[in-house]
Amino acid sequence: MNRISAAIGSAVFFVVAPGVLVGLVPWWMTGWRVRTPLPYWEPVRVLGVLLLLAGVAVLVHSFVRFVVEGVGTPAPIAPPQHLVVGGFYRYVRNPIYLALVFAISGQSLLLGQLSLLWYAAGVGLFTAAVVKVYEEPTLHDQFGAEYDTYRRAVPGWWPRVRPWRPGDERSRSGRA
Repeated sequence: MNRISAAIGSAVFFVVAPGVLVGLVPWWMTGWRVRTPLPYWEPVRVLGVLLLLAGVAVLVHSFVRFVVEGVGTPAPIAPPQHLVVGGFYRYVRNPIYLALVFAISGQSLLLGQLSLLWYAAGVGLFTAAVVKVYEEPTLHDQFGAEYDTYRRAVPGWWPRVRPWRPGDERSRSGRA
């Protein structure tokens, strides 16, 4: 696979996976109708906007890392040729899944549609199971010791304080 194919594949997968999970399903659930579940909800809406924007930014950046660094896509049918450890992946192993949860939670707070928080929790639990049952064994099989070193150094779900770099054997927390 070359970078052009990786970019096209990643763009298609972006629409199919995050586009459906973060866009289509929340729209089906809420019609993107704005509600006010409690008085003085406006500051919570601002937090929702920030979470939504952060989630989308991390999603886009992480997909770009797969093209530029991995020369592949996040899709299992067109995996990267190289282990992706740059960008947000220096802090946490699963930035795409965390970004999905942030973006959905942000919509919940922005729209005042608290049912989306349950959906975000479900997406989080589902993706955690996929990581444990499929992704971690697959990445170990594909990248071996390189992935094992990365997995030991970078937490799956709670970001490091400082970015990890290959060859950096500091603690999981990122502290010296």
